[in-house]
Amino acid sequence: MQSWRRKALWLALLASWLLVLLRVFPLLRLAVPARPWAGAPQGWPRWLDAELLQSFSQAGELPEDDPQPPQVPRAGGHCDWGACFNVSKCRGGGLKVFVSPVAGPISDTQRGILASIESSSYHSVSPDEACLLLLLGPEAPAGECSPVPQQWNGGKNQLVLSLHPALCPETFPPGQAMVAKASPAVDTFRPGFDVALPLLPEAHPLRGGAPGQLRQHSPHPGVPLLALAEERGGWRVAGADSPACPWDGHCEQNRGPEQTPLGATLPNATFCVIPGHRPEALHFLQALQAGCIPVLLSPRWELPFSEVIDWTKAAIVADKRLPFQVLAALQEMPPTRVLALRQQTQFLWDAYFSSVEKVIYTTLEIIQDRIFGASAHPSLLWNSPPGALLALPTFSTSPSDFPFYHLQRGSRPVGRFSALIWVGAPGQPPLKLIQAVAGSQHCAQILVLWSSEKPLPPRWPKTTVPLTVLAGQRKVSDRFFPHRAISTDAILSLDAHSSLTTSEVDFAFAVWQSFPERMVGFLTWSHFWDEAQGGWGYTAERTNEFSMVLTSAAFYHRYYHTLFTHSLPKVLRTLADEAPTCVDVLMNFLVAAVTKLPPIKVPYGKQHPEARPPLAPGASEQQPPAQDCINQMAEEFGYMPLVSSCLRLDPVLFKDPVSVLRKKYRSLEKP
Repeated sequence: MQSWRRKALWLALLASWLLVLLRVFPLLRLAVPARPWAGAPQGWPRWLDAELLQSFSQAGELPEDDPQPPQVPRAGGHCDWGACFNVSKCRGGGLKVFVSPVAGPISDTQRGILASIESSSYHSVSPDEACLLLLLGPEAPAGECSPVPQQWNGGKNQLVLSLHPALCPETFPPGQAMVAKASPAVDTFRPGFDVALPLLPEAHPLRGGAPGQLRQHSPHPGVPLLALAEERGGWRVAGADSPACPWDGHCEQNRGPEQTPLGATLPNATFCVIPGHRPEALHFLQALQAGCIPVLLSPRWELPFSEVIDWTKAAIVADKRLPFQVLAALQEMPPTRVLALRQQTQFLWDAYFSSVEKVIYTTLEIIQDRIFGASAHPSLLWNSPPGALLALPTFSTSPSDFPFYHLQRGSRPVGRFSALIWVGAPGQPPLKLIQAVAGSQHCAQILVLWSSEKPLPPRWPKTTVPLTVLAGQRKVSDRFFPHRAISTDAILSLDAHSSLTTSEVDFAFAVWQSFPERMVGFLTWSHFWDEAQGGWGYTAERTNEFSMVLTSAAFYHRYYHTLFTHSLPKVLRTLADEAPTCVDVLMNFLVAAVTKLPPIKVPYGKQHPEARPPLAPGASEQQPPAQDCINQMAEEFGYMPLVSSCLRLDPVLFKDPVSVLRKKYRSLEKP
C-alpha cells in the first residue's frame, strides 16, 4: 500500500514539472523566433496565436483584435516568377537593366539611382539588349505618377521601383510587373515576385552611408532596456524596472519613461519596441543603425529583403496582446543571444541599408539570384559578413572558395601560393627574385606578367616550379586581372624590382594562412587627414601606425582580383591606369572596404628599398599624384574605408637571445 502511494506521489510530481515546462517553452519561443522551414519562402516569422495564447490565458480573456480592413486582392492576380518573367532573355549575359526615361523633372534621389545603375555591371544602354526594364516611381508619396513607358508590354520583365510606399494603382496598374516599394502591406505583397524595400528617410545618403551607432556591447547597469517608438517619430526610454506594459494603452496615463524628440539620436537601448503599423516602419531602420534589437508587435508590413535575409538572427516578432509575457521574455534573454542579435543588426545595416545605392544593388542582386537559380547565393553569403553584394556568385557559390568564412567553418586555407611578378616599364627580368621565390616550399607556380615594351628575354632561369610568362596589356590595373592561369587561392604580388628572401616569403605566407581575408605585406604607407589642405593625404615615412601595404610585395586572396575587375567602378580603374601611383591605394581601399580591417605587416630585411611612391613624369616631390587620388577614391567610395593599425607580426623567436639553430626563419635577422 505504501509502495503504491509512493509511486502516485512521484507521478504527480512529474506531471507538475511537465506542466511547468509546457508553460515556459512557448514564452521563450515568443522572444526568439524559430528558423523558417527549409524550402519555405523567407518572409516574416509567423506565429500561431492559438498555440501561444493557450499558454497564457483562458478562452474569453483575450482583448478583441483591432478591426481588420477588407481584404485587398493581390496586384497582378496570381503572378509569380515562373509565369510573369521571361528568364530566357537573361541567359546570355546575366541581369542587364535598362532604366526607362523619367518623365518630368528628376529629383536628386532619382538622379543618384540612375548614376548608381549606370556605373554598375547591371547597366545596359539599349532596351533590346536588357532583360529587365526599370521604371522609377514617384519621388514622394505626393509626387505625380509616371506615364506608362513605351516598352510596357503588360509589365512583362519590368520592375516598378519606388522608395516610398505609395504607387499609382489607378493610373498605373502593375500587371505582370514586379513591384519593389517600401514597407509593402502583407496582404498585397507577392512573395518570390515582388521585392520589399526599407522605408528610407528623406536625407538618406546616396552612396557610402553612415556607419552604425553601436560602439560597444551593452547593457551595463543603468542602461535602458527598452526604446519605445512614438507615433510622432520620437522615442521613449524605459528601464528594466519600468511598468510591464510600456506600449499598452494604460501607459498613456503615466508618461514616466524619458522621451527623445523627433530626429534625436536613438538612445543606447537593448530592445526597440516598434508597433506593427506601416507608418512605424521608419523606426525599424533607425533601430538597425543604432544596434538596437527591433521588437515588432504584430506587424502588418513585409520586412525589407525578407526573401534572402534571415531576420530571426536580428529581429524579434511578438504579439502585441501579450505585453507582460513579451517583457518577461526580453528580460530573461541570455546575454550571448542579445550580443549576437545586436551584432547582426550592425552587419545588415552596413551591408544592405546604409545608402540608397546599396538598397538598389541589393534589389537587383535578389532578382539576379532568381535568374541564376541553383547558382545563386546560398543563405550563408547573404547573412554573414561581408554580405552577398561583395560575394560575387560569378566567382563561386561555395563559401569555402571565399576568404571570409574560414573562421565560421573552423578551417584555414590549404595548399600553396602563386607568385605573380609584374614587369613594367624598365623591362628587366627579375632573375634573383624568381630564384628566391622558387626556393619556397609553399610556392606552386611563378607567373611573370610582362607589360613592358621591350622584347621578352630568350632565356629564363630553371626552377623547381612551373614558370609561365603572360602577355600584359601595358596597364597597371592588368596586374589585378583574374588570370585563369592562377591556380591557387593565395597570390604573392611582386614587382620586378622587389627584393625578398625565401624565409621572408615562407613566414609571410604562414601569417596569411591565419588571416586569409587580409593583405599581408612588407612595405607600408599610412593615411591622415590634412587640416591645412582640407583633404586626405598619405605618407611613406616610418611611423607607429600604418593603413596600407604595397602590392609590390604582398600576399592576398585571388578573389580580390575578381572584385577589382568586376566590382569596382570603371572610373576608379581608369584613374589607377592614368596615375600608376594610385593602384596600391585603390587595392588597399578595396580590401579595407570589404573586411573593415587593416592589413598586416611582417618584418623585412634592410636590403629592401624605402616604401616611397614612384613619381609620374613631370610630378613634383611636394605633391605626388597619389595624394590627390586618395581624395578622388574616398569621394567615389562615399567614405574613407582605410583602417589604421600599429601591429606587426614577427616569428616567435625573432631576435630572441637563443641559438640560431632553434629558429625557424633565421635569415630574417641577418643584417
